[in-house]
Amino acid sequence: MDRSVTTRLFAASGFRELWIAGGVANAMLWLEVLAAGLFTFQATGSGLAVAIVSAARSFPLLLTGAFIGVLSEAVNRKRIVVGGLVLTGMTSVLVSALGLCGVLQPWHLGIAGLISGLVYATEMPARRRMISECAGDEARPRAVAVDSMTNYATRCAGPILGGVAYQSLGLPGAFLISAVCSLGASVVVSRVPSLQPTIQRLKMRRALTDLLDAIAFARASRTLAILLGITVVTNLFGYSYGALVTPLGLQVFHVSSAMVGVLASAEPAGSLVAGLVIAVRTPRGRPTFWLAAGAAGFFLALGLASFVGRSEHPFVPVLGVLFVGGFGSALYNIFQTTIVIDAAPERLRSRMMGLVTVCIGTWPLGTVIAGALSRPLGPLGALGALGGCGLISLGLIAAIVRRR
Repeated sequence: MDRSVTTRLFAASGFRELWIAGGVANAMLWLEVLAAGLFTFQATGSGLAVAIVSAARSFPLLLTGAFIGVLSEAVNRKRIVVGGLVLTGMTSVLVSALGLCGVLQPWHLGIAGLISGLVYATEMPARRRMISECAGDEARPRAVAVDSMTNYATRCAGPILGGVAYQSLGLPGAFLISAVCSLGASVVVSRVPSLQPTIQRLKMRRALTDLLDAIAFARASRTLAILLGITVVTNLFGYSYGALVTPLGLQVFHVSSAMVGVLASAEPAGSLVAGLVIAVRTPRGRPTFWLAAGAAGFFLALGLASFVGRSEHPFVPVLGVLFVGGFGSALYNIFQTTIVIDAAPERLRSRMMGLVTVCIGTWPLGTVIAGALSRPLGPLGALGALGGCGLISLGLIAAIVRRR
């Protein structure tokens, strides 16, 4: 890694604050996901209920992602980020208070998840866009790599923290930690100077027109069309496996809440290691090839984990398989962001990130599918089904691309 570029990147005004805030917010997101899943499973004993509560947190991505991409061009992005952190922090305070009073129910966590998901929908078009603006043209690729590696690290650390916090402090303590961290991150971002060059007046008719322009551009671009298709498949059948982690840990592997957090962190830990390797030596060739290869490797890992999970002592082997699968996940995530930045013009970049967010929003649908499959197939069978469906879907995309 070129140290001079990295040094200039961290010296850039606002980058460190946005980087720290993003890392904290993402860690707390995954802490809450795991703590909510543990609470729901212990309260209901249902994998489907866990899936529904998890899906609530990502459902707003599907409904609002594209509009927020347009909104982030018409509203000060700094206000969006700060306001979102304050909103999630106060929501976590309320959940913690309900837990302390002994009246918390899974549906409360579902509503809190919807609010958190609405804020998470602003991540790509708002905070990540601000990251690229702070970095400048020369350091922008390095900024994407650093931010992506941080996301892997927080996806790894968040579930472990969630499992440990839930086991030692209960759900109220876990959400209180999240609240304090989110509100602290909002203070950090409030110090960032706004670099947004222009702020357009928001008009609903204009917003719809801008959104249709972005969709038309994506349809005309072979690269962006492939990106959006693979993003749908990977979130529908890939990352939705997260809904199976709690049932796998508690019901199949019979491990503690803390070890469920370790299980949830295996794949992002592999992504972190792979991200460090990719940052040093970026793979050459077509970005869409590496995007598809990463997704395929991820799906293969899910299928293999389903097979290995049936062995006599499955926990450690499954951890290893998911860790290796994280390498594919890293390729997919890094090239997903860089493709948008390289293939979309400046004026459409936030809108294209909004469309990507919509495609990521298929994650809750996949989460519900995973939970529904776990009833007849069991958690391990559902895991294998997700991996198989993902590989078949990638094959269909490849066939369509070749035909055209």
